[in-house]
Amino acid sequence: MPAAALGEFEQVVLLAVLCASQDGEAYGVTIHEELQERTKRRVSRGAVYMTVDRLEKKGLLTSYLTEPLAERGGRARRCYRVTKLALAALHESRRTLLNLWQGLKASD
Repeated sequence: MPAAALGEFEQVVLLAVLCASQDGEAYGVTIHEELQERTKRRVSRGAVYMTVDRLEKKGLLTSYLTEPLAERGGRARRCYRVTKLALAALHESRRTLLNLWQGLKASD
């Protein structure tokens, strides 16, 4: 099965999930923080939540609920993990971009 084509924001969200999960659990707030810190762009939380939902429906993310947390008033967090399909799509996107960059002629 070929890797899914990814839009730019989908790519950066998947990469942010990977980065956030290296330091702990990747959930909405940590994904949002990674995006803003690493891209140096303002990103709305709503855009993050809409995108992780879409990526999960595409099979590029899976999610699970944590145990309820006292500091959240007894509410659980929804955490995300990147799937093998997402990793394949990210690698394919990277290959494509590198091939295109290599095709450019250097300018003075």
